[in-house]
Amino acid sequence: MRLQEIRLTNFRKHIGLVCNPADGINLVYGPNGSGKTNLLEAVHYCALAKGLNTAPDRECLHFGTDYFLLQGAFTDDREIDIGVRIAYSRTSEKQVFLNNEELKRFSELIGRVPCITFSPMELQVVNGPPGERRRFLDNALSQTNRRYLEDLLNYRRILHQRNALLAALYDNASGREHLGVWTENLAGLAAPIVSCRLDFIERFLGYFRTVYAELGLGEEPGIGYRSLAGCLREPVSAECVLETLLDRFREIEQQEVLRRRTLLGPHRDDVVFLLNGIDLRKYGSQGQLRTFLIAMKIALQQFVRRQTGEKPLFLLDDLFSELDGTRVERVLEHLQGEGQAIITATESRGDSSINDISIQELVNASAK
Repeated sequence: MRLQEIRLTNFRKHIGLVCNPADGINLVYGPNGSGKTNLLEAVHYCALAKGLNTAPDRECLHFGTDYFLLQGAFTDDREIDIGVRIAYSRTSEKQVFLNNEELKRFSELIGRVPCITFSPMELQVVNGPPGERRRFLDNALSQTNRRYLEDLLNYRRILHQRNALLAALYDNASGREHLGVWTENLAGLAAPIVSCRLDFIERFLGYFRTVYAELGLGEEPGIGYRSLAGCLREPVSAECVLETLLDRFREIEQQEVLRRRTLLGPHRDDVVFLLNGIDLRKYGSQGQLRTFLIAMKIALQQFVRRQTGEKPLFLLDDLFSELDGTRVERVLEHLQGEGQAIITATESRGDSSINDISIQELVNASAK
């Protein structure tokens, strides 16, 4: 997948900006506050219909403006052109267009422009709350497995309805006979989601451990899955997960009614990251956290390429400040030949041993 051109109008710091990155590795540099991250966020919008940090659309408006417009022109590895347009205004809902056709559901865009990101904000994936790690899994699987994405969207819808019923049952138990039906529906969607996550972790670990070893870190990384349904250490069938979930739902039904919410399911599960068998979130240094995350993202790039046959875009924000020089060189070596990458930095780097880097300065970020 290659980004040929992206146009930003009234988006974040940019009143008007056009960027035409080259194939391969691109370095976009400029001082802090010049809008480098905003450029990556615009590309991310065109790939996943949302920003890097899931900020509300209204926060992406340039100060004092009423709308923003993003236009991205992509070409996939089969040389098929893909056009994406994102439009938002204060007076109407966000619109997403794929090849000039408005999408009824934003989820229809996901997977069409595979995209991997690395940014300092994402350190929460390894040391933040469980929701950040679940988001990592969901983003990875949604871009490579359409069935997973559909199950996840349906699960969230059923979860909302079941929570509404639990809240109503707290004051009026007359509708309790309906709870079993909602529980079966929810568990029926939760089981394949959990099964897919376990399968992903098992397959992804092979890529991840190889990358981590090639970065020369001398440690053994691991990834585990922590579920309230029980201890799940290896891939299991959806049928087995379903049976476990239904048993647990029966055990905690009264607790759920008292707490007015669903206490079990993939929306409550967590991922644990390990180094030499030790929980990284509790004992990892800042350097270990950063390196662990970038190694995961490089491995994810390889995984997506293998699963889809398409080299994903790789967006790396402020990479040079997050890693030491040796690690940066090894990351750049990994990026060579793996498709298009856009890296932001506060200054140009002329000391890299990697020659095939297109360097562009970002100036006049808010000028038309």
